Amino acid sequence: MLLSLLLIALGIALRQADRIHFARGRPSSASAAELIALQRSRATTWAPALLLAGQWVQIAGWWLLAGHGPLAGVAAALGVAVQFRHLQEISHFAVHGVLARTRRANRLFAEVFVHHPLGLIPVPERRRLHVRDHHPNAARPGADPNLAELYQAGLRPGASRARFARAVVYPLTWRGIHGTAAGIAASLRYSGSWHRAAAIAAVLGASYLTGGWPALICGVLIPRIVLYPQMAWLSLINEHTWFSPEPRTGSPAWVEAGRCLRLYPHNRLLARLAAATWLPYGDLHHYAHSAHPAVRWNYLPALERHLTQPHFTPDSFLTGPRSVIAHHRRALALHTTARPDAGTPASSV
Repeated sequence: MLLSLLLIALGIALRQADRIHFARGRPSSASAAELIALQRSRATTWAPALLLAGQWVQIAGWWLLAGHGPLAGVAAALGVAVQFRHLQEISHFAVHGVLARTRRANRLFAEVFVHHPLGLIPVPERRRLHVRDHHPNAARPGADPNLAELYQAGLRPGASRARFARAVVYPLTWRGIHGTAAGIAASLRYSGSWHRAAAIAAVLGASYLTGGWPALICGVLIPRIVLYPQMAWLSLINEHTWFSPEPRTGSPAWVEAGRCLRLYPHNRLLARLAAATWLPYGDLHHYAHSAHPAVRWNYLPALERHLTQPHFTPDSFLTGPRSVIAHHRRALALHTTARPDAGTPASSV
């Protein structure tokens, strides 16, 4: 068990290189132009490489821990799911071209460390869905693939309470699990399927060699097929006021303030917990990211302080009249929005 804890600690230490490197000279509040200029001066390849390597070192530590009894297996499943969620969000910034110094490095890091081993769609396809289709059309029926996916899961006008509740935990349902497995299988039908299959096989083999069957089951299968998809799904639900956006024209910040939200603006403890688990690497600051997608996560808090708050700033995700879930439920009950066109599933964007 000591070795597993040492590996987890080593992985955390490796990740800090990126944070420390980009923290130098960072202002507490600044415009997007100032922050982009600073991040370009700091752009590098070695820091994100250490960051991604650190994530996988942590995963190896959880694999080693998985075999030390049932509680350790549960902890490993949750720990690996969090790391998979972190890897997804890191690759999200690679898709935007701001993870590493060059476009080639961004694509290589995203494919090798995230998309190949996790069985996600190719990076160019994710870029098309996310950068071209989602960002300009966030929460717009018939145009946003993410909104179409929420609709397909059951989050739609007129949904009953039971159907709404099932849709919130959609990845945990049999239909959702089948969709996740089908998405992994679909990723193997793209060009270069042999090395995508080899990468998945390597992860399965490495987990088994590291920690045996407990690592394979609790350290790969359960996190990848059940827990990580649910974390990513909750993150998606939390990004926008999907069903009641305010149509606006003007500056990017003004437009996004009407269709984004900011969770836990007054609760530092919950904000830090969310940022460490299901809303990592800037996802808690999705409003600032939506307003200026070219800003790296290290600088989103400073950008957020420079911008005005979005119109919806809930203190709770799940409970209370001003929670994210209650807001979505009311919007779906009160509004008869146009049915979003069924599009390509966007669970990996």
